[in-house]
Amino acid sequence: MYSFMGGGLFCAWVGTILLVVATATDHWMQYRLSGSFAHQGLWRYCLGNKCYLQTDSIGEPPGQGPGRAWGKSRADFGAQGHLYSRWRTLRLKEGKGAIQAYWNATRAFMILSALCATSGIIMGIMAFAHQPTFSRISRPFSAGIMFFSSTLFVVLALAIYTGVTVSFLGRRFGDWRFSWSYILGWVAVLMTFFAGIFYMCAYRVHECRRLSTPR
Repeated sequence: MYSFMGGGLFCAWVGTILLVVATATDHWMQYRLSGSFAHQGLWRYCLGNKCYLQTDSIGEPPGQGPGRAWGKSRADFGAQGHLYSRWRTLRLKEGKGAIQAYWNATRAFMILSALCATSGIIMGIMAFAHQPTFSRISRPFSAGIMFFSSTLFVVLALAIYTGVTVSFLGRRFGDWRFSWSYILGWVAVLMTFFAGIFYMCAYRVHECRRLSTPR
């Protein structure tokens, strides 16, 4: 039983770290725009060596609003001016409402997945302690459910991102491909899923021992 929980806890820690890294980094997709390299994540997009918030992509040049990182004048565009002009034209064609819903759904599911995985780790650690608190609730079973919930949420996030990118964004950017942040998300799927499997196995072992013990 404890060997199953130990393996599940290891997978859960790795999966949670990968979820946080994948959600926070800016390399979900990379592409070439007018011959220059660009990449984007769930929160920012990067053109050349500069990164800007996703909220800068619609309606006004990045950095012109309060707290933006763009320069004070259009002269600061420099060699990146033509990149921004082309990129802004493509983003305006996508539609503000659709792209915002797409970002928000992916972000929300990734955050929910990380929260479920963290809750599962807490329940998984508590499963090692023999305390009467919540004695009617099987801690390994609860931890397994949280890890499976985390897996479900991250799969939903990746499915939304994949579908929209392939059918919508991929047609508008040349020479594009998914990048390492996106790949880490799929590795996290495997880690959280196996964490759930390990804890469910621990639960079954515990139940078999409990039922076989004479009262």
